[in-house]
Amino acid sequence: MLRTPTGGAGSGTATAGDRLVSIGTVLNQLRDEFPEVTISKIRFLEAEGLVEPRRTASGYRKFSPQDVERLAQILRMQRDHYLPLKVIREHLDALARGEQVSLPAPGRRGELLDGPWEQDGEPPTAARIGRAELLAAAEVTEAELAEWEAFGLLAEVRGGGYDAEAVTVARLVADLGRFGLEPRHLRGVKAAADREAGLLEQMVAPLRRHRNPQTRAHAEATAKELAELSVRLHAAFVQTALGIRLQ
Repeated sequence: MLRTPTGGAGSGTATAGDRLVSIGTVLNQLRDEFPEVTISKIRFLEAEGLVEPRRTASGYRKFSPQDVERLAQILRMQRDHYLPLKVIREHLDALARGEQVSLPAPGRRGELLDGPWEQDGEPPTAARIGRAELLAAAEVTEAELAEWEAFGLLAEVRGGGYDAEAVTVARLVADLGRFGLEPRHLRGVKAAADREAGLLEQMVAPLRRHRNPQTRAHAEATAKELAELSVRLHAAFVQTALGIRLQ
């Protein structure tokens, strides 16, 4: 049974009697139950607005006991119920309002990423679209798509068709083209993304090969988190290189 949080995402507004601790101390407190948790994971959950620790005058994070308990609840919902962060946030907000929350039974998959998981321990087949659907959804021509494929920016998946991300890729390539960036300019970006994906895959591959279906599910959640952090890092690198002040 989940305990009702004593505060929402802004539970960092601790009372004077609360003992505030550093992120390193929080990590040590959580690792007894969650041995795979990392400081990066805690920072990621903060960046997603799921917990808001206090900050010292010099910018250091300070966590209250309520923050630590909230983090534990989040990690339990991910580990035991396979819930995406959006759903976890909704559940915590409902608990803070005193509402009852219904969770999937432990050991069975709830929603992970953007859709339900099958109970046989394997993720569902990703949605695919045909070539005509891709052209219509991205509002591009056959000639443009053929050129992008020739430069390796887009490709059909095994078995035919395109994955859902192909629409996003096509739209972005088209938008960049209006600024004068041609497909030949973007080959390096695609190559870098492939290398990055390979690195992240190496990190989760041992979990994906595990016989325990719960461990394999954790691998998918970890891959998604790593991808989100990687995208943010890439954006920060680009902005820094351009001399743009980060928001």
